[in-house]
Amino acid sequence: DAKRYRRTVRLEGAKPVHGWIEVAPSPRKSALRVTASSSLAGALPLLLARVKLLFDLACRPDEIAAALGPLAKAHPGLRLPGAMDGFEIAVRAILGQQVTVKAATTIAGRFAAAFGEAVETPHAGLERLFPTPQAIAGNTPSDIAAQGIIATRARAIHALASAMAEGRLQLEPDANVDETIEALQAVPGIGPWTAHYIAMRALAWPDAFPHPDVAVLKAMDETNGRRALAAAEAWRPFRAYAVLHLWKSLEKPRKSP
Repeated sequence: DAKRYRRTVRLEGAKPVHGWIEVAPSPRKSALRVTASSSLAGALPLLLARVKLLFDLACRPDEIAAALGPLAKAHPGLRLPGAMDGFEIAVRAILGQQVTVKAATTIAGRFAAAFGEAVETPHAGLERLFPTPQAIAGNTPSDIAAQGIIATRARAIHALASAMAEGRLQLEPDANVDETIEALQAVPGIGPWTAHYIAMRALAWPDAFPHPDVAVLKAMDETNGRRALAAAEAWRPFRAYAVLHLWKSLEKPRKSP
């Protein structure tokens, strides 16, 4: 909500652990305050590293502003959201193909409820861990489609899960970007847009450029995808931040209370 971010968390370290976190702005300084369940105490270094990636705390807004120029002036300091779970981001990206954000969120919730592990938390609505690649690979595309997911996307999710469960694909920030994008696009149902979006979030790649993107073309006042891609060269190596600013420019201003 407007005051805090909460979610369930699974960390696959030397000893797998799970629990929940809450992240909120510090009331006294320019920082984030992280609260974690006691079950995550043994993995705090890994947890905090994930939170830093999730909120892009290593970002240098001055460098990005210099590269993006006028595009970044309306929303200075805009960060690139990362991921706590690369598989989750990839599944959400597939589910979000050609549907509204609201519809994709509903389907993702149904997917997690069907295949995710139950977990107890003190917070309403936080009741499931997002399913692992191994759990999804152990099902069939038909099982996935039964949750109201289009068959082609169900097959893409299953193929993605199998590739990750077998170690053929890793969605971590230290993965090789070019090799990962190539591997993603080898999955039937994952094209350049989805592959770059996953790289932008799961790999925290600052130069990802999901393309072609209808909203980006609209914000650029462009109708030709190739021209848009060529124009985006001016924003390297921060094209992912440019995408965020372009999306943000299309939002309607909030009304004063």
